[in-house]
Amino acid sequence: MTLPQRSVLDQRLNRLNEQLLQMSSLVDVAIEKAMTALYERDTALAARVVSADQVLNDLRYATEDEALQILATQQPMAGDLRKVVAAIHIAVELERIGDHAAGIASLVERMEDEEPIESLHKLPKMAKRAKEMVQMAVEAYVTHDEKLAYSMMTKDDKIDRQYRRLFNETMMAMRDDDYIRRATFLLWVGHDLERIGDRATNIAERVIFMATGDHVEFLSNVD
Repeated sequence: MTLPQRSVLDQRLNRLNEQLLQMSSLVDVAIEKAMTALYERDTALAARVVSADQVLNDLRYATEDEALQILATQQPMAGDLRKVVAAIHIAVELERIGDHAAGIASLVERMEDEEPIESLHKLPKMAKRAKEMVQMAVEAYVTHDEKLAYSMMTKDDKIDRQYRRLFNETMMAMRDDDYIRRATFLLWVGHDLERIGDRATNIAERVIFMATGDHVEFLSNVD
């Protein structure tokens, strides 16, 4: 590859990085706002989160288009090729993480007529960990940091355990018939947060493939 060709490819790869970082930032905001809407029962904020999800959808397709154009016009090889392929998968995972945030927000709207929830159990800690996992996974992609990707994946067991405890505690609380509907909403929120952690792990697996060429699959240690 000649120097001018390398320069063009580097510019296009940097653009991919910028688009994924933009998606990551939007996802971070979406999770934060969705959880704030839940804590404060702010249906107007929840509606804005749901509406903003379309921006993430559009960015996903723009990122995929950019990646496909690189493949068609720049003919990347080896590590560059793996980086472009990884970017396509990561864009999909980030868009779906946005869907989970929008799903939490839509539940807030459905809970508008419900009695206030006295305890949110493990949800704030789960939300914080989910956000950290996404941030770490995307940073690992941008910096080609295989070790950071492995470190991030270890957090998945923790969020899985948090969800398991939430599930068990909430099922116990469901013995009170008046609490069943609200408890079900809490479980759905917890499930969305747990799935965000799973998708962050998928991103980390792609980072490791990009950096090493090896396919890895993280196996949870949670029973």
